[in-house]
Amino acid sequence: MFNAQEFTQIFTEENEMDWTVMETVQSMIKTVQQNGDRALLDYSKQFDRVELDELTISKEKLKEAYESLPSDLREALEAAKENIEQYQQSIKWKQSESSELYQKIHPLNRVGIYVPGGTAPLVSTVLMTTVLANVAGVKETTIVTPPQPEGVQQAILAACYIVEADHVYQVGGAQAIAALAYGTETIQKVDKIVGPGNQYVAMAKKLVYGDVGIDSIAGPSEIVVVVDETTNAEWAAYDLMAQAEHDVLARTFLISESKEKIEEILSEVEKKRSTQPRAEIISKSLLDHHYAVHTASKAETVQVVNLIAGEHVSIQTKDAETYVDLVTTAGALFVGDLSPEAIGDYVAGPSHVLPTGGNARFSNGLSVNDFLRTNSVIHLSPASFERMAPSGIRLAKEEALQAHHDSLYYRLEDIQNDKNR
Repeated sequence: MFNAQEFTQIFTEENEMDWTVMETVQSMIKTVQQNGDRALLDYSKQFDRVELDELTISKEKLKEAYESLPSDLREALEAAKENIEQYQQSIKWKQSESSELYQKIHPLNRVGIYVPGGTAPLVSTVLMTTVLANVAGVKETTIVTPPQPEGVQQAILAACYIVEADHVYQVGGAQAIAALAYGTETIQKVDKIVGPGNQYVAMAKKLVYGDVGIDSIAGPSEIVVVVDETTNAEWAAYDLMAQAEHDVLARTFLISESKEKIEEILSEVEKKRSTQPRAEIISKSLLDHHYAVHTASKAETVQVVNLIAGEHVSIQTKDAETYVDLVTTAGALFVGDLSPEAIGDYVAGPSHVLPTGGNARFSNGLSVNDFLRTNSVIHLSPASFERMAPSGIRLAKEEALQAHHDSLYYRLEDIQNDKNR
């Protein structure tokens, strides 16, 4: 357990990029550019141990997966979709009503969405990305997800059906990012790529950025839990384990003015983690990447929380709502005992695609507005031009750009002459 001063000295925002994979990823991207579908099929055999006959998952298979789901799972996916739609509609940019100076809002044309598979296939990521694109009005959505020996998980395919994805392909890793960025015979190039992935996916997104847009470079998941003497220790323990079970690199932070409550919660974790199916991952994560911080005051607690700039910040204190204006660097803020991070992962409405590794200092979670672009519109009346032009003329003169000066000056002169006739 650290005090705030000790923690501040030892804490560093972890470098999320594994630069040792850069050369491999660069080679993979180049190979996909040169060999297209053939490269994707070869990489699936090499890395996923799956020999594919085709990359495309048909809409018929998506529908079959949907119809085969247990009714309770189907209802849960539909309910989550509805909540996400309602929230994203409520925060969607609105068109300005100004007639002279305003922004025009346009949805992106084509978006690529990466959905992780493997031991914890993220069904919820399908909803937390594609629904946002749909609300924005994106014209075409393409989902890629790693192939599996027994086929892509049915729940992921069903979720793709629910969100009405235009295209679904069984391809993962850096090669999937390359295909989305540059296109192949089967997969069309997109305008933006979103969604979390492993270090190869993250590096690929970084390398293709500029040729295509991206949401962020996602690293290991993390949670900051702030507690006091009133906190339910069992609930808080489950919240810590919920993050730790994602990945052995997942980071957890437990912060309190009560040393006794920290010890009580950690004791609960010790009692319960062996009962979890992913106990080995949880134990490794907590051993290497857990920080317990005992603070001397609320002000010190807030200082530590803002220093971490965590992906998820959960406030489970009796005065939880007072932290809303104080915590200024969080990917998402979960206020009160009944707003656990897990509810945000699945059904609350805001996307669970959030900045990690301290990036909440300067970026925000994925939203409907990330699938929109704007352009400024300048449509001045004579009176507005006459008011603005003199300042522009003086600035053009200062910058020694004569044509800029003349473009404004002679318009202004003609307007003023017309008024004097």
